[in-house]
Amino acid sequence: MSATSDRPAARVVCLDRDGRVLLMHWYDHVSGLDVWEPPGGGIDPGETPLEAARRELTEETGLPGSAVLDRYVEVERDFTWLGVRYVKTECFFLARFGTSRPAIDPGELTEEEQRAYLGYDWAEELPEPIEPPELAKVVERLITDRR
Repeated sequence: MSATSDRPAARVVCLDRDGRVLLMHWYDHVSGLDVWEPPGGGIDPGETPLEAARRELTEETGLPGSAVLDRYVEVERDFTWLGVRYVKTECFFLARFGTSRPAIDPGELTEEEQRAYLGYDWAEELPEPIEPPELAKVVERLITDRR
């Protein structure tokens, strides 16, 4: 039986000039599965979701955190990673880049992330398996919502 965590987290949907979505590719050594998902991660104590999204974007991709807009949609998540089940609501923020496929430098990954990291892609179409499974709807909401 796996542990359960509700640690708050924030993610960033990055769109390049041509509307491609930046996805990070990870390998779960416990389950043997690999998954694609937008960059992001846990919110540290005292951080706002926006601050965490900006920090995580820079740590995982080398892209400027300042590109993350103060606009998000809440996404219900229920997934298992490295033997821990995560059940929570995450904020997914939007970042837009004016160039095609900006260069990525995942130079600040944690040791755990380095072991799991398989690469990245500026995807024209969302690959499988994708987390969250409804990512296409999340992207659409971020693009059309004007909060």
